[in-house]
Amino acid sequence: MSSPRSGEGSSPGLPAGDVATLAAALSGEVFQPGDAGYAAECAAFNLSLTQRPAVVVGAAGPADVQAAVRFATDHELPVAVLATGHQAIMAADGALLINTRRMSGATVDPDRRRAVVQAGVQAGQAVEAAGAFGLAPIVGSSPSVGVVGFTLGGGLSPTLGRPFGWAADHVHAIEVVTADGRLRRATAEEEPDLFWSLRGSRSNMGVVTALELEVHEVTRLYGGGLFFSGEDTAAVLHAFRRFTRTVPEELTSSIAFLRLPDAPAVPELLRGRFVIHVRIAFLGPSPEGERLVTPLRQAAPVMSDTLGEMPFADFASIHNDPADPMYFREWTGMLAEFPDETVDSIVELAGPRADNPVEYVELRHLGGAFGRQIGPPSAVSNRDAEFALWMMSMGPPSEGDPQAAYAQRFLATDQPWTTGHAYLNFSSFGTDPERVRQAYPPEVYERLRRVKTMYDPSNVFRINHNIPPLGEA
Repeated sequence: MSSPRSGEGSSPGLPAGDVATLAAALSGEVFQPGDAGYAAECAAFNLSLTQRPAVVVGAAGPADVQAAVRFATDHELPVAVLATGHQAIMAADGALLINTRRMSGATVDPDRRRAVVQAGVQAGQAVEAAGAFGLAPIVGSSPSVGVVGFTLGGGLSPTLGRPFGWAADHVHAIEVVTADGRLRRATAEEEPDLFWSLRGSRSNMGVVTALELEVHEVTRLYGGGLFFSGEDTAAVLHAFRRFTRTVPEELTSSIAFLRLPDAPAVPELLRGRFVIHVRIAFLGPSPEGERLVTPLRQAAPVMSDTLGEMPFADFASIHNDPADPMYFREWTGMLAEFPDETVDSIVELAGPRADNPVEYVELRHLGGAFGRQIGPPSAVSNRDAEFALWMMSMGPPSEGDPQAAYAQRFLATDQPWTTGHAYLNFSSFGTDPERVRQAYPPEVYERLRRVKTMYDPSNVFRINHNIPPLGEA
C-alpha cells in the first residue's frame, strides 16, 4: 500500500506520522499530493473538476471507510466520496477523499430476488450479475454509472422507471458509515430515520458501503430509438407529446435534442448535425411495441430506426452514452404538465432556429410507478412530475458562460409548467444551497435537516449537494 516517506508526501497540516499510521491500518491504499497514483485516484468521469484532496483513501472495505472517516474527523477534514465520478460537482480540495472503486462485489440471491452491491459496483456489472439468474436491477442509461450514487439520488431509470418506479424505492437495507465512524445497517425497522433519509439525499448522511436491492424478473425488452432531422422538431415533439398521453406504464421513453460536434468520437449519423432522438424501452410483447410506436414513425421521415427485440443486458445501446470521461455540466427542471404551449416553447428554445449553445436537451417521460410510493417512505421527491427536463453542456464554459445563461433562460421560460423542483442526479449545482432546497418539498427538506443533525451535526459530509444540519445556514 502507498504511504508517505518520512518527511515527504505529507500535506500541509497533516503530520506524516499520522498519515503513515492510517495507511498501516488499511487493507486499501493511501495517497497524497505528489504520490504516484494520486491523480488517477482522484480522477472522475466528469472532467469539469480537478480534485485536489489533502489525502485519498482507496478503501478496500467498510473497515477502511471507518478508519478514513475517523481520521478525517480527528483532523477536522470534510469527507468526499468518489466511485465513478459522473456527479463530480464540487471540488474536494483540502478534504479527505474516499475512493470506493475497490469495493466492487455484487452477489444475487435469486430465490429472494435480492442483490447486494458494494459501493464501487457499476450498473453494467450489476446487470450482468443479476442477468445470470434471469433478473435485472433498476439502472440508468450508462453501464459505467455507480449503482450506489444513482440509487441514493433517487434513481430515474429510462428503461424500467415507469413500470417499477424510482430505484431507491427498491432498496431493502443500507450499510453506511456515519460521521462518528460507526458502521450501521439501516432498514425500515433498524435506524428508520437514517434509512428514510439516505434514499434521496445522496451522500449527505454518510458513506454507503453496500446496498441490498430488489431485482426484477426482466430478461428482454422492445427498445432502441428513432432518429429524425432537427428540422422536424415541431412535428416529432407534438407526436411525442400525444404518444406519452396514451402509452401503458410498461413503456418508458424520452426525447433528446442533440447538437453534437463534428468529432471522431461522435457516431457518424450525429456528427456536426442537429438531430432528434426518441428512445423507447417497452416490457410488453414486441408486436404491441411496434403498434405503439407507429405514430412516432409516421411523425416525420426517419433517419435511422434501431427499435426491436433486445436482451436487457443491451440496455446501454438505447441511449449510447459516452464511454470515455468528458467535461460536462447539467441543469434540470421537472414539468408538472406538457401542453401544446410547452411544445411551442421548447421548439422556440431548442428547435432548428434556436440560438442554443447547449449540446444536449432531453425530456424524460415520468408518471406511472414514478408517481407512487413503493415500499417504505423515503426522501425521494418529484413524484408529482410528469417529465424531467435535463440540459447538458459537453464543453468548458465560454467567455460569459452562454451555456449557463441559456439553461437559466430555458428554465425560466418553462416555469409556468414546472413543479418548481429539481432532480439532484441531473444537477451540477453543488454550491447553490437554494437549488438543493428546491429539490425537495419543504417538509421533506426540513426533516432531512433534522436527520442530518442527528447523524452529521458537524456537516463532515458536505462535498455534495449539501443539506446542512440545523443551526447552520
